[in-house]
Amino acid sequence: MNFAPGAWKYAVIPLLAAPFALIISVTASLIALAAGVGTLAFFRDPERTPPPTGVVSPADGTVSVLREEGDRVRLGVFMNVWHVHVVRAPFEGRVTDVEHVSGANRPAFSKESDRNERVHVRLETESPNLPSADDEAVTSADDSEEPIADGDEPTADRDELTAEDGPTAHPDEPDSDAEVTLIAGAFARRIHPYAERGDDLERGERIGHIAFGSRVDLLFPPAVDLEDIAVETGDSMTAGETVVLESGAGGIGGGFDLETGSDSGLES
Repeated sequence: MNFAPGAWKYAVIPLLAAPFALIISVTASLIALAAGVGTLAFFRDPERTPPPTGVVSPADGTVSVLREEGDRVRLGVFMNVWHVHVVRAPFEGRVTDVEHVSGANRPAFSKESDRNERVHVRLETESPNLPSADDEAVTSADDSEEPIADGDEPTADRDELTAEDGPTAHPDEPDSDAEVTLIAGAFARRIHPYAERGDDLERGERIGHIAFGSRVDLLFPPAVDLEDIAVETGDSMTAGETVVLESGAGGIGGGFDLETGSDSGLES
């Protein structure tokens, strides 16, 4: 069994104390032993095999957040104490920034957890499992009566829409294709990112872990729409294996044409 870094640092004290606790009582010894074994179980790091296609969940747990923020979609996964707390890359990409933000330690399932201590891992990606900006532009042009050329958008209208709908959750953050955020919980005091700026990540690769309770958010690229997401609030997730966005979402790889009865993603 693999363990996340730091596991033995937390487990060694109760494990070493267990024999000496017999001097006090058998119960005290068993409690110390259980604490050590439980700590190792908490830091377990099993191997995961991503499916052939699709964006995968970055964390084990339950979907607790699924909402639109401006032109972005946020998916949040809440991890309980029995979940594996190793975080994985949802798709392939290059790390553009790793930022630690100090904050509170509210329960990770509460609304106040948005102000908790966290680490942002920002990614640039051209993953075939994600819609591209070109897909979004084509869809917008098809839906409008008169396609608008690049650079001709009515700035005043766009600003008015932003003012009405509110800014994104983190307006001070630099632009990036996507972002995985590791959020501390009520008892989590240590976030351990493995990834560094400039790293190339494969889908399902480990990018960090959070010690003792947490939440992990995935902020999708702007080309992803809420209706593209393949999971719902309350669904159970397995990091690196559960598909949260199918490869065909947003027009990736074509789709089934109702008029011709053919799959545009397949060669004839």
